[in-house]
Amino acid sequence: MKKKFNITGVCYPSMHYMMDTSQKMKEIMAMVEGGEYFIINRPRQYGKTTALYLLGEELRKLEDYLPIEMNFQGIDEQWHQSDQAFAQMFVNQLVDFLAFQEEELSSFLEAEKPTVVDMGSLSKFITKLVHRINQKLVLIIDEVDASSNYEPFLSFLGMLRTKYLSRFKPQHATFHSIVLAGVHDIKTLKHKIRDSKDSQYNSPWNIAADFKVRMSFNPVEIAPMLEAYSEAEGVSIDIPALSERLYYYTSGYPFLVSKLCKTIAEDILPGKTKKEWTIGLLEEAVQLLLRENNTNFDSLIKNLENNSALYSLVYRVIIEGDEIPFNQYNPTIHQGVLYGVFNPNGNVKIHNRIYEQLIYNYMASKALTNISTNYLYSGHFLLENNALDMKRVLLKFQQFMKEQYSTKNKDFLEEQGRLIFLSFFAPIVNGKGYTFKEVQTSLEKRLDVIVTFFQHRYIVELKRWYGPKAHEKGLDQLAEYLDIHGVNEGYLIVFDNRKEKDWEQKAIAHKGKDIFAVWV
Repeated sequence: MKKKFNITGVCYPSMHYMMDTSQKMKEIMAMVEGGEYFIINRPRQYGKTTALYLLGEELRKLEDYLPIEMNFQGIDEQWHQSDQAFAQMFVNQLVDFLAFQEEELSSFLEAEKPTVVDMGSLSKFITKLVHRINQKLVLIIDEVDASSNYEPFLSFLGMLRTKYLSRFKPQHATFHSIVLAGVHDIKTLKHKIRDSKDSQYNSPWNIAADFKVRMSFNPVEIAPMLEAYSEAEGVSIDIPALSERLYYYTSGYPFLVSKLCKTIAEDILPGKTKKEWTIGLLEEAVQLLLRENNTNFDSLIKNLENNSALYSLVYRVIIEGDEIPFNQYNPTIHQGVLYGVFNPNGNVKIHNRIYEQLIYNYMASKALTNISTNYLYSGHFLLENNALDMKRVLLKFQQFMKEQYSTKNKDFLEEQGRLIFLSFFAPIVNGKGYTFKEVQTSLEKRLDVIVTFFQHRYIVELKRWYGPKAHEKGLDQLAEYLDIHGVNEGYLIVFDNRKEKDWEQKAIAHKGKDIFAVWV
């Protein structure tokens, strides 16, 4: 069977090109062998279901393990109405799963089903199951998020917790290991447990081990997927360079890596005469992806719109360039990590450049409705060879700011200036190029915008005015940044909040670089 790049559901090694999961599975197997109870909690389309499938396959190779795999996705609400209903649903799934693998055991459990009427009898049912076989039982449940909203599921976890704490007593024999998967870490769920006349809140799953396995993929792990594709399809690929560049854009987010590869292989390469993957094709795939609607992006935007605190925090990070220390106990930051918006490392940062660009585009589109279309026709700024007249772009933006925003106060420019430029600039490159932004740490809160327009590249820096000394230092930094990207010309927009300003334009020669600057 001819393999494909897969972006939905389980990735099967026999059907799909896959990144190297060996280290991840080694770490997960070690947790299972150690008898750990844990949850693989990661954002949507982060490889959770594939990891569970691979775990089950690995365990089936071992004679002393019996994996039991379930999925709570789409369970009818009736099964969540009472402990009895939930317990019976669990037993039904268990019997159905074993019917094709352990027929004798399944028949035994089928006969025991009528005895399960609550969590207590389910506990005894599990103990009978454990004593019935000579293998270590590993319970694997996918998509537990929906069930976590219901009391019976929490009662179920509480029952498993009780058995775990007494697991070496024969009457409480239980699963050797339990592996759950979902977006949320259900260790943090609270369940009302009655103790005599008092009520206290406790977690029904505080026995779970921390899941620290890195589920994103680094360039070394991405490379084998490209190697397999290159060999199978006879396509030339500079594998180290493409692996690094895929990681640069995606930070190893599994869905995004596979999606970009799928786009090149199925949408872009068939129209080319040369069977070769290049950095240029990858950047074309990035551009196509950012213009696409898909469930992953829909979920990301919905999560921002449904949480005003998260939206505001993201705005501060990527539009204003604020440096916010990462703190896992901050509920807004924690929520951003759960949804895949933030990377939990150092300061709060957007998880990957694709998401950052997508959110920029979305926020810019919301601001775009306030900008007159008279300013936005891209044909006004085109030169020969599909180049952009960037000086004219900056001068037109300066004119626009003077006419539309000169009466606005300092706070408005501090908060909105950069987003206004990004909104102004987006229609100019739309469909012909794209931009990426990199926030630079400095007093001036620099934002570098890297513009790719057809085969041309431009760098525009946006910064605030903090006086001549800071400005001179900023020019040094911009010259160094231009060097890094191998260009000799750069562009600078200075947001000047002084009451008296000249709205000036300057051609600046600095350290061998030509910089055109405007003050707004």
